Amino acid sequence: MHWDDLRIFLGVARDESLSAAGRRLRIDPATVSRRIARLEEQIGAALFAKSPQGYALTDAGQRLMDHALRAEQAVLAAGEEIAGQAGRLSGQIRIGAPDGAANFLLPQVCARIAADNPELEVQIVALPRLFNLSRREADMAVTVSPPSAGRLLVQKIADYHLHLAGARSYLDRHPPITTLDALHGHRMVGYIPDMIFDKELDYLGELGLTRVSLASNSVLVQLNWLRQGAGLGIVHDFALPSAPELQRLLVDRVHISRAFYLVRHADDARLERMNRFAAQLTEGLRQEVARLEGELDKMSQASDA
Repeated sequence: MHWDDLRIFLGVARDESLSAAGRRLRIDPATVSRRIARLEEQIGAALFAKSPQGYALTDAGQRLMDHALRAEQAVLAAGEEIAGQAGRLSGQIRIGAPDGAANFLLPQVCARIAADNPELEVQIVALPRLFNLSRREADMAVTVSPPSAGRLLVQKIADYHLHLAGARSYLDRHPPITTLDALHGHRMVGYIPDMIFDKELDYLGELGLTRVSLASNSVLVQLNWLRQGAGLGIVHDFALPSAPELQRLLVDRVHISRAFYLVRHADDARLERMNRFAAQLTEGLRQEVARLEGELDKMSQASDA
């Protein structure tokens, strides 16, 4: 069994498609198909079941996946050791993240890391869902809840805060909002209820507000609705410096705290490159949350003066 065959097997397992795996590996799909067929012949079992949804692992394929992942980690670790660990970061690293972190924190943090490491290629996948690290949808993921299952490394990054907010253009058209009960008479902006992928994101539910007039699975869409004066909603404090037309409301009554976690596959602990990037990313995110929330506090103090 050759490593190159296992590499192609991993590509199909992760992308569930011959063509997608071919693009990732820069091999034509016909060659991918032949190599998978050769591997299945060597093993004596079908590794994939084809369906309209793509290529799904069979039981034999799932068993081989565990071995192939360990082989991949060994190859990557050997490459790092031979290349040396003292140099700059290089190669491709893909980060999965909810779009709040992906839009308002990760770009500037990753830009600073990339500026110090010219040979490093960073990809940010901003999706409102959980990532499957075993299938290498991402090398690491930023989450709002620590996972409780799987062979994973989980590290808390930082606490962050959210508040109720609305545009001044909206607030000028309505009576002052002084109680939580008054919110029931306002148009609320928030997540699509049946697309909330993590219970930690059900902010409006915590306030007893079940009707969401303007809903999206994207934090950025919600923020833009609020900026247009379309209603009221919960906003990350670290996003508010980029939206000065928004004003926090009921600050003493609506104060939501959450945390970000960095999640990695357990086998990546052997990779010094991944360890160094994770350390820089974690520290950079901590500093960026603190900087933006501190900037917001200064803006609020200036407006109150």
